[in-house]
This record gives sequence, structure tokens and C-alpha cells, in this order.
Amino acid sequence: MTVSVTPDVIYAFMLIVVRIAAMLMVMPALGESSIPSRIRISLALALALILYPAVASGISPPTGLAGLVGGVGFEIAIGIFIGGIARLLLSAAQVAGAVIAYQMGLAFAQSVDPAQGVQSALLSSFLSVVAVTLIFALDLHHLLIAALVDSYTIFKPGGDLPTSEFATLAVDVVARSFTVATQLAAPFLVFGIVFYVGLGILSRLMPQVQIFFVAMPANIFLGLIIMMLTMSSIGFWFADHFARSLDPMLL
Repeated sequence: MTVSVTPDVIYAFMLIVVRIAAMLMVMPALGESSIPSRIRISLALALALILYPAVASGISPPTGLAGLVGGVGFEIAIGIFIGGIARLLLSAAQVAGAVIAYQMGLAFAQSVDPAQGVQSALLSSFLSVVAVTLIFALDLHHLLIAALVDSYTIFKPGGDLPTSEFATLAVDVVARSFTVATQLAAPFLVFGIVFYVGLGILSRLMPQVQIFFVAMPANIFLGLIIMMLTMSSIGFWFADHFARSLDPMLL
């Protein structure tokens, strides 16, 4: 395929790069500060070259400076929205990890979460890394690329920003993520309730013994046993949540 390098072609290619770069800037894994900018730029250029033949026909040249600025702003907003949805989906694993850490008595074990770049509970960081690994291992990132391609049909370049649709989908994703986080942490919530009720009964029967201090190692040990037994289910439950939540963005 031969493409003449005209101002219209350059403009269309630039808009494609802008949308992809904005998505990569905020999406999990590739959007972290630890990833060099040149890697994101190189990936955005490579994806733009691949997608150009499929989506360039729907991009009209700008009518003036206002049209140029508006077109670039529109692409940035769409890219940030797609990447932001992916990051919101990842929050299910982060919240579940925080809840599990509290139930296991490991809430004060903090580490740097590579998905957020801040200090968080160790298990929250661990589940974030597991979730990102599953996204790429199970080819779920292909769904993000498909959503990016379909976005040129759903959100045509140069159109009006569908702010109401953005808000509706974002609220739905947040609600889904919180529900899934609760489901992922459910075995540990049940364990925590039973364990601490039992400790309360023991403390009444043996008030002279510091039950909560003595039982802390058992709490951690039993929590790790439960995690070992449920880790595969947690991973695939999250993967199913990630795939299902992207359905509204696919044609």
C-alpha cells in the first residue's frame, strides 16, 4: 500500500498517535512513571502505523486552527477515557488486596505499588502485579486494542465529547470493580469474622492471656493458607471481570 505524504495524511496520523499515546499514558503497566516515555512513544507510533489503514478514512481534515486544536483535544480525551477505564478495572485487585491485608493482620506491611506509584499494603501491590500479569498473559490487552479500534466508530474524530456516556460508563465500572473486589476478598472476610469472633470468646474465657497478641501468627498463617487455596480463582475471577467490563466499548 502506497500512501502519499500530504498534510491531510500527516494530520490523520497525528490524531491517531495522540489518541493512542493518551491511552498509554494512563493505562496500567505501560502508563507508570517507571516506564520510559520513549517506550510509550515508540509503541504509540507503531500502533498508529498498524491502525492507520483501518481508521484514517474516517478522519476529516480540520477547517482551521480551532478545528485542529479541537480535534487534538478530542483525541486526548478519548484516549485518556479508554486508558482510565482500564485503570479503574485494575482497582478491583488493589481494593481486594487491601481488604485481604487487613483481615490477615498485614495492613502495616507496606510496599511501593508499581501500578500506582505510592505506598500501599503489600498484598494490594502483589495482587496488582498479578492482575497486570494476567492481563498480558491471557491476551486481555488485545481487548483494549480492539476497544481502541472500535472507538473510531463509536467516537468519530472531530465529534462532540459524549460526556454523559463517559460518566455513565465510568460509574458502572467503579460499581463493578467494587463488587468484584468484595467478591475476591469474600473468603478472607468470612475467615476474619469467624477468627475474631473466636478470639473474642477465648479472651472472655481466658482474660489473663493476651489472646490477640498470641493469635497474630495464626491469623497470618491461616490467611496465607486460604490465599494459596484461592489464588487461582481470584486471578481468573478478575480476568473475567476485566473482559466483561470492556464489552460496552466493543462493537
